[in-house]
Amino acid sequence: MRYFRTLGATAFATATGLALVGTAFTGTGTAEAAPASLYAPSALVLTLGEGTHPATDTVVRAVTLTCAPIPSGSHPAPEAACRELDSAGGDFTNLTGLREGRPCTREWNPVTLTGDGVWQGRRVTWSATYGNPCELRARTADSAVFAF
Repeated sequence: MRYFRTLGATAFATATGLALVGTAFTGTGTAEAAPASLYAPSALVLTLGEGTHPATDTVVRAVTLTCAPIPSGSHPAPEAACRELDSAGGDFTNLTGLREGRPCTREWNPVTLTGDGVWQGRRVTWSATYGNPCELRARTADSAVFAF
């Protein structure tokens, strides 16, 4: 009699375990298909480096900038920077025009700006090298994105 009680308890435990495993597998498929957010991600790392090549430059400053769902990050003005990037379509090149009336010396002391990350769901990698810090300021002075 004892044998049948043990066998019955084992069968019950096995059946319960299989039922729970089956429930767990059917439940997870639905949860993974649901989107995590209604916003396409926009998260960037912006750097300023001394040198001509982003991979070997000495990074002087770096900030993070997240624009979706709300502006945030270590950037000093994330709201203004996100508005500016949005109006430029996420293209950093549209934000780096030569400003009139800013004379600079011709010294060679190169600096490189980079922007890496994701903008509205698509991968972004951008860099621009300037002859010296004065030239950098002349091209980016009015830009909130590069004011870090």
